[in-house]
Amino acid sequence: MSSVFETYIKLGFHHIFDFQAYDHMLFLLALSAIYTLGDWRKVIALVTSFTIGHSVTLALSTFNIIKFDTSLIEFLIPVTIFFTCVTNFFKLKGAATKQHPIWSFHNLMAIFFGLIHGMGFSNFLKSILGRNRQVWQQLLAFNIGIELGQLLIVSIILITGFLIMNLFNAKRRDWIMVLSSAAAGIALILMMETSIF
Repeated sequence: MSSVFETYIKLGFHHIFDFQAYDHMLFLLALSAIYTLGDWRKVIALVTSFTIGHSVTLALSTFNIIKFDTSLIEFLIPVTIFFTCVTNFFKLKGAATKQHPIWSFHNLMAIFFGLIHGMGFSNFLKSILGRNRQVWQQLLAFNIGIELGQLLIVSIILITGFLIMNLFNAKRRDWIMVLSSAAAGIALILMMETSIF
């Protein structure tokens, strides 16, 4: 069983780095844009909140407890990215000095958006799940893999931000603006490319 568990951890980890499904990486970029390396505890709490959300709908979808319109989910995922970026813009004014609590509205937003992203993950997971009694273990391992991948992504984002702001004297406000604007622009393109339009 351990080999199967490890296999699904790797599948979850590599899936989050799938550049053909980069919308999840884009969401993490938008989610962590307002934070610095010193806020790493808060970012871990955010990522875990997101994981809790997507784990719920991923499980419900995998066991066919909930069903949904795939095209609607493909539209809603970039909507979550765009909305996150918009909230970042409203926080620009106090970005340099504002202290963010470890648990906040941002975490609730991450959980809610995680519910949507979980439905997006489910199509991939359903295509690879085995038909056996180990489905729960495979589901758990897949979520652990995704969590590990997400933590690596936000670590790269935070370290990159630290280097840019300290080596090149970039302002934190400008860093947030660049990341959020880029993510929002790509999210709009992804929204327009869905079958809803």
